[in-house]
Amino acid sequence: MLLDTSQSQQDYVEDCEVCCNPIQISLKFQDTELMEFHAKSLEQ
Repeated sequence: MLLDTSQSQQDYVEDCEVCCNPIQISLKFQDTELMEFHAKSLEQ
């Protein structure tokens, strides 16, 4: 998974590269350092 450091806070849905199920991604950067990362399956 590639992370874009151009925005300090991001929330988006991305499909899993292995099973194609949706994943909710939330992350925060301070400058270019990753401070928080959360990934949650949206598959029910």
